Amino acid sequence: MAVATQSQTEELCINSIRFLAIDAVEKAKSGHPGLPMGAAPMAFVLWDRFMRFNPKNPKWFNRDRFVLSAGHGCMLQYALMHLTGYDSVSLDDIKQFRQWESKTPGHPENFVTEGIEVTTGPLGQGIANAVGLAMAEAHLAAKFNKPGNTIVDHYTYVIMGDGCHMEGVSSEACSLAGHLGLGKLIALYDDNHISIEGDTNLAFTEDVGKRFEAYNWHVITVDNTALDHDTNLAAVHKAIEEAKKVTDKPSMIKVRTIIGFGSPNKRNSYSAHGSALGSDEVQATRDFLKWEYAPFEIPNDALSHFRKAVDRGAGSEQEWNKAFADYQAKYPAEAAEFERMVAGKLPEGWDKVLPTYKPEDKADSSRNHSGKCLNALAAVLPELIGGSADLASSNMTLLKGEKDFQKGQYEGRNLRFGVREHAMGAIANGMVLHGGLIPYCATFLVFADYMRGAIRLSALSEAGVIYVMTHDSVALGEDGPTHQPVETIASLRAIPNLLVMRPADGNETSGSYKVAIESRNRPTLMALSRQNLPNLAGSSIEGTAKGAYILSDDDGTPDIILIGTGGETYLCVDAAEKLRAAGKKVRVVSMPCWELFDLQDAAYRESVFPKAVTKRLAVEAASSFGWGRYLGSEGDSISIDTFGASAPGPVVLEKFGYTVDNVVAKAKALLG
Repeated sequence: MAVATQSQTEELCINSIRFLAIDAVEKAKSGHPGLPMGAAPMAFVLWDRFMRFNPKNPKWFNRDRFVLSAGHGCMLQYALMHLTGYDSVSLDDIKQFRQWESKTPGHPENFVTEGIEVTTGPLGQGIANAVGLAMAEAHLAAKFNKPGNTIVDHYTYVIMGDGCHMEGVSSEACSLAGHLGLGKLIALYDDNHISIEGDTNLAFTEDVGKRFEAYNWHVITVDNTALDHDTNLAAVHKAIEEAKKVTDKPSMIKVRTIIGFGSPNKRNSYSAHGSALGSDEVQATRDFLKWEYAPFEIPNDALSHFRKAVDRGAGSEQEWNKAFADYQAKYPAEAAEFERMVAGKLPEGWDKVLPTYKPEDKADSSRNHSGKCLNALAAVLPELIGGSADLASSNMTLLKGEKDFQKGQYEGRNLRFGVREHAMGAIANGMVLHGGLIPYCATFLVFADYMRGAIRLSALSEAGVIYVMTHDSVALGEDGPTHQPVETIASLRAIPNLLVMRPADGNETSGSYKVAIESRNRPTLMALSRQNLPNLAGSSIEGTAKGAYILSDDDGTPDIILIGTGGETYLCVDAAEKLRAAGKKVRVVSMPCWELFDLQDAAYRESVFPKAVTKRLAVEAASSFGWGRYLGSEGDSISIDTFGASAPGPVVLEKFGYTVDNVVAKAKALLG
């Protein structure tokens, strides 16, 4: 057999991507073949000619990051990973696309498939994650690179689609990226003009390029309008080269593609978007593209070309290792810190800086305690970086003495997200998944609803973001029910793998931060008070880590257990004293985190909530939803199952029954 020419080889490579996607979707009878068929040429140019990565070491630090924001087209990425030699995606894995326990799930998942940087699928999240990846690169480069010794130097590349542009989270994130001038962020826009319902002109007719220019992005257009003409590889190559030369702003390369390219009857149609082509159309596509290979067969010339990535990647990593060795020799302290941060190891004794409190210490809000924790931790954890959605002075999240992270000042650790909650969460996900950093982000608790998609993906992606949420109840007062979270905490507790912490005082706030910093594969959300709270006798960092623990108790079996969270815990403490004066045996349990308590062994859980004690009263200024699992059939709660009201905070709390006398009355009613 004659050896293929370079142009023939490239065509074989591109069609190998297409037909691995077509065949996998056809076998699964499920998936999205259209995007891989249309985007294969630009993806080939990017992966073959520009991206630096090592397929045999997907975790090599200085690799370029690739994000498929249009995650439904994941067979594009799986095909590229297999073809370039990733061990995590075998041909058998591709044949098991979308099947139980497969390494090739229906959308890219970083926790399933090694080499996937971030979990995408919900449109717009990927490009926002990519902004976070680029911010992480910029910060670490500014912190560690020295003149003549560069160890952090990589790009973040994205393929995004029309749907990504329609989602608001992408607008928020890309606006911030333009403001920050993230020159190592390059997005290729798969501009195929098709969404699920049909042509995008049904609902999306804006000039995306002009919008991005207004965001301060560098915009390049690669136009391919003829249905029978494939993407111009030279034009894509030239566009990426041009984008890399622009160092003071991110770049978007708008590539006009044909969804389902090669399918005679379904190309340029929504019918190529989200379902298998069908056996007849698969054969018609093979005929049209002159593809004479069996399903899942890869031509030797194509595979040989793709697998050059293995040696190329090993060489790139070897060059970087040499550069790092030179850096290490000149800057041993910085190199050691870099290695520690990238490895995700915490310095010895880091938690000793967390403040502790005694009952006689001045009452303060848990948001203020949080601010003290952040600043104490920042002194010993250089990887800690974060900010607020324009609420730093209310959330108490500013790191004192640290610069702002701004264009040309990427060493700063105070992030200014602006009023962009959804993007803030998604960006923080990208930053933590980049490696080397522990990001936090903040807003009012009620606005968690603006960023729920990102919070959910933190939990799903095992991304240890720290969410600092203040103004956690109706106690915030005058701003009223629009700003008073009622159902919010219950809805967040429903998200798997999310730790929801509601600390009662200073010690529990410190304990919450100890948990959050150590939880690198699980996000932590802190619900913090605006109002001052007393420091409680018996509260502790150690108890907080167990999720629930006994604050005070009487000898023998309790008559009743009072359970408090957050700002209402002190009511239980004070009510217990009155009940004891009336001859009752009372146990007070502080329960800052349901999820951590549920992780404790059965013996510990029984020691806190004995089955024999059925009279239990929970006190939380939030929805009663979910409390039944701890209260049983004879328990009750002081909760809020309506919206709040506008009035001074103490008045609102009183009107909703959050007084010591009401806790006592409810407890006595339970006891009969």
